[in-house]
Amino acid sequence: MLKDAHKRQILKYAALRFASRAALVASLAALGAVIVFILLRGIGYVNMQLLFGDYGPEPSIRPALFGTLYLILIALAIAAPVGVGSAVFLTEYTNTKSRLSRVVRVAAETLAGIPSIVYGLFGYLVFVVALGFKYSLIGGGITLAIMILPVIVRSTEESLLAVPLALREGSFALGSSKVRTIFAVVLPCAAGGIVTSLILAVGRIVSESAVLILTVGMVVNKMPSSLASPGTSLALDVYYFSSHGYPRQAAATGVVLLMLVIGINILATALGRLLGKGELANG
Repeated sequence: MLKDAHKRQILKYAALRFASRAALVASLAALGAVIVFILLRGIGYVNMQLLFGDYGPEPSIRPALFGTLYLILIALAIAAPVGVGSAVFLTEYTNTKSRLSRVVRVAAETLAGIPSIVYGLFGYLVFVVALGFKYSLIGGGITLAIMILPVIVRSTEESLLAVPLALREGSFALGSSKVRTIFAVVLPCAAGGIVTSLILAVGRIVSESAVLILTVGMVVNKMPSSLASPGTSLALDVYYFSSHGYPRQAAATGVVLLMLVIGINILATALGRLLGKGELANG
């Protein structure tokens, strides 16, 4: 009986191990298929005219590059201090089991689960219509800041909670105030996770399109003159080119966008490891 039960356990664990490996292979295969397909279709059409030329007989993504940069700066300028500050308040000034903490966490989880098109509709009704921003980069950037805010809050909170309590107590024992302990001890120790969360938020900004269709205006052939003017982004250019008879440019823009997203994720991983080693060395 014991031998039979042992054999059944071995077979069960072997089947689970095989299933998990098969799932991993399937996930990697799907990711690889998408990357290879985009590269094969578009890498041959990436040229200087597409990247940096003027929009004329041949399309250019130069307005999209600048528009994407502006959107990143606007969204991070708003979401980073608010998100990090909210996480600091939740971890350092409230009880993790208090009603306020639970309400804020439920709100953050709810916001994180809302489809991006709903954020776009909100941005359109509030910033484009009600506040009179019209289609503009500033309206799209603020909407993106609201969208990435729960991601920054939750990721930063997890990084702060991972800082050992002994470091805080040691700082208090040396006579440091609460604020000094947060800025001199807690935040530097959690810097790796915070920076990683911000960079991953940038990746979501770069790849977002549904929000921007309703707030930015998708003007692909003109450089934005200011933050109050309409514009475009790389993701919007992919949509525009594919739906207006520019399949080669759409594929090439997809390659640029793919490389940018991959680069952002590699940068996030590298900075997280680098800052993590720095924290260990300082510790």
